[in-house]
Amino acid sequence: MRVMEKRQIGNKRVMPFTIPSGIAITDPLCAARIARRVDELGIITLKSTGLKERVMPTEELYRKNPDGLEFGCREPIYVQLGDGIYANAVKLINKGAKKTREEIERANFPKDKLVVASVFAANESDLVEIIKILDPVVDAFKCNLGCPHGEKIGMAQGQDPEMVYSFARAGTHVTDKPFIVKFPANFTAECVRAAVRGGAYGGAAINTIPCEPVDEKGRHLLWNLKGGKSGRELISLGLQRTLEMRAAAGKDFFIIGEGGIFSAKNARAYFDNGADAVGLGTVLTDMDEEAIAKFFPAIVNDLENGTDYASALIPKVNMQRRPATIRKIMNKGCDFRIYEIDISIDAKPGQFVFAGLYGGERPEEKPFSVMDDNPLTIGVLERGLFTRKFGELREGDEIYVKGPCGKGVSVPPKSNVVLVGGGCGIAGLALLAKRLSADSNVLTLLAAKDNAHLAYLDEFRKYGEIRVITEDGSSGKRGLVTDLMYSLPSESYFFNCGPKGMVNSVLPLELSLSSPEKIYSSLDLVTRCGMGICGSCVDDKGRRTCKEGPFMSAE
Repeated sequence: MRVMEKRQIGNKRVMPFTIPSGIAITDPLCAARIARRVDELGIITLKSTGLKERVMPTEELYRKNPDGLEFGCREPIYVQLGDGIYANAVKLINKGAKKTREEIERANFPKDKLVVASVFAANESDLVEIIKILDPVVDAFKCNLGCPHGEKIGMAQGQDPEMVYSFARAGTHVTDKPFIVKFPANFTAECVRAAVRGGAYGGAAINTIPCEPVDEKGRHLLWNLKGGKSGRELISLGLQRTLEMRAAAGKDFFIIGEGGIFSAKNARAYFDNGADAVGLGTVLTDMDEEAIAKFFPAIVNDLENGTDYASALIPKVNMQRRPATIRKIMNKGCDFRIYEIDISIDAKPGQFVFAGLYGGERPEEKPFSVMDDNPLTIGVLERGLFTRKFGELREGDEIYVKGPCGKGVSVPPKSNVVLVGGGCGIAGLALLAKRLSADSNVLTLLAAKDNAHLAYLDEFRKYGEIRVITEDGSSGKRGLVTDLMYSLPSESYFFNCGPKGMVNSVLPLELSLSSPEKIYSSLDLVTRCGMGICGSCVDDKGRRTCKEGPFMSAE
């Protein structure tokens, strides 16, 4: 069979390319959006789903633990170990099977794609229940028996032949759709034969390999301490394991080869070693939608013509931590403080950085808007475990910085620009005001609950007219930001940054004055990896805000 022929899987014939579960297209809305743009992606593998919701742990949830919640990992969850080599630890955070089904139903996947639900379970009965919930809305199942940091699930199951057999048997008895087993890197031939005996349609390998990454001083890089390594280093192992899987399973077992694919040459080697389809995942690190939509056709072209043009499309990624010192703390009397850091970075307006803490057993970090890049200045609102720790820092204390991340924004010269900020969203507008005012007219509208939270005003005044308002009337008028939206020039560029409620309240007014392609909003969504990999920051249109944003148009 030629590499580029479509493959028959179940009742569909599709192109033999996928993105492994848990990478980039982790939200169904995002997955459907990418599926519509990339013809070469025939197999759409969704994020692994359990029976119950599994959430990122917070101090409050740990203390109360309502309904026996299951927990994943806090940040950092994705770190760079070398060129094209990464480690991750998310620990199967997901929304649960019922919520996932609802999201798949809303996503409107193209009919010519094979939608695969990746599932995990602690036992066969939970697996059966998950499959029954999802069976009406997907085309196939992949059973995740390969995750290296899922405690008693994942890899612990996939290296046990009896458990592989029992899970394959249970899954194939409850659905007539293809049931694929995702194996860990250390699977045995006996495990593969057990999957075949259990009725599995196929197998996928390899998953990430266990690691415990540390820096040059022996400090851990992942909050979970241990994680899974992915990227270029896995290519030789993945190819060998694919060859062994084919030998153990026979010719009729459908194999998806995954691990270390960064070029058409790598993909071709998987096909030559017995893979029926291939998964490209880690290589997508730091790619936005446009880049992904260009990369897969380039891989296909290279496969057909023996070229290597796709390699030039892979971003040069630098996720390394930079040690830094807090030089100055402003607005100290408030829970919204501004920190001037003793380093400079080259940031575009709208971008963000991760600021992290070395102290304690585990590293911790969160993303913050770049208020200025020379010197680096960030605003931090104290509202959770990490930001409370950050609020205890003093001038002279050490932190680390990663970034910048996200896209910058720009407008044509001599434009009219209106910046609209609410709460700590003020921080996301400062660098925009500074840069865009160089050749455009900038009007800044700022709202906060009181005077103390209207920080950085002297800087904003340097770059154009400002209007302020507070909920308690302690500065400017008493009211909301919508009360400042009068006498605005038509066809202005609008940039909104703040809570979703604020953004929703100003959008109708802005749309009456300007066109959607001139209106951009940055929502306060959870951004965890900053590289477009984990998919936690997807908005209601399926866009990953860390890559397509954080400022995204109203189109």
